[in-house]
Amino acid sequence: MKTWAAIFALALWAGQSWADQELTARVLEFNELTGWSQDDHNSALGVFTQTCPDLKSADWQSLCAIAQHTNDGKTFFESFFKPVHISDGSAPLFTGYFEPELVVSRTKTSKYRHPIYRAPDDLPKTGKWFTRQQLNDQGILTNRGLEIAWASDPVDVFFLQIQGSGRLRFSDGETLRIGYGGSNGHKYRSIGKELVRRGVYQDHQVSASVIKKWVGRNPSDGRALLNHNPSFVFFRELQVSHHKGPLGAMNRSLTPLRSIAIDPAFVPLGAPVWLDKSGEKPMRRLMIAQDTGSVIKGAQRADIFIGSGKTAGKEAAKIKDTGSIYVLLPIKRALTLLSEARK
Repeated sequence: MKTWAAIFALALWAGQSWADQELTARVLEFNELTGWSQDDHNSALGVFTQTCPDLKSADWQSLCAIAQHTNDGKTFFESFFKPVHISDGSAPLFTGYFEPELVVSRTKTSKYRHPIYRAPDDLPKTGKWFTRQQLNDQGILTNRGLEIAWASDPVDVFFLQIQGSGRLRFSDGETLRIGYGGSNGHKYRSIGKELVRRGVYQDHQVSASVIKKWVGRNPSDGRALLNHNPSFVFFRELQVSHHKGPLGAMNRSLTPLRSIAIDPAFVPLGAPVWLDKSGEKPMRRLMIAQDTGSVIKGAQRADIFIGSGKTAGKEAAKIKDTGSIYVLLPIKRALTLLSEARK
């Protein structure tokens, strides 16, 4: 298979330049997708119609209009799309994420003393700002009225920032949804990998619960460990029904086990994506690309939204598998790729 970055730029996303990347693609038939016939395509169709109006290209808009007036998901996807496997040479990696739920306080107390911040007005729109360590140690955010709530555990706040959204539960029973509100512009650095590098744990031993316990046992070193990740995420308050999922990058509620986060440099936000995940619990189902993430980079990288709360968090933490994703493209786009690849 030949590489043709310029063809991708023409056929997939107008204006998207991939000139510096080595890409390959393969157009398939639906009967080549393992498990395709066994999936609930109507469920995926319902999720697709929630965000397809935001796809601006004329061909996507036409398909969205048809989707809104059909009740046969399998026939719809097979009639108007082709599965395309895109590779940039990186190893496939599929993980899981969830919406954390934290018990918090509206005010700082001896127990609840770790702030969850909204973005300050002087946060730059682009570029790097202060690091996590600087923000934590120099009091840059204190006494500015930026605290949305206070948590009891700094690791809970840390992982809330990694997930990018969450549900806060106050002592009076009220709940508040919060979502991504900006960042300091620094790249994420894994503290789990840092513990492995230090020889504290082996790679297969590291999990969110293990990290939380280690930081609890080692408060001073734990603070330094959290500061190893210079990235810092701010939040905004969301008006979302507690019956719905958190908002993704398309500003629509996510659906457990149907929404995934992808790298929009390779997969259009809103596109259907066939997931074929291996591992202890294989997963083969049609997903909708409705979210992104700072660590979700690459053509074969995806993060599966599992749901909300502790149970979803435990399930999400177990996922670290290989496999393949196939983006479903409108037939004309897919066949353009196929014809150019044969030249």
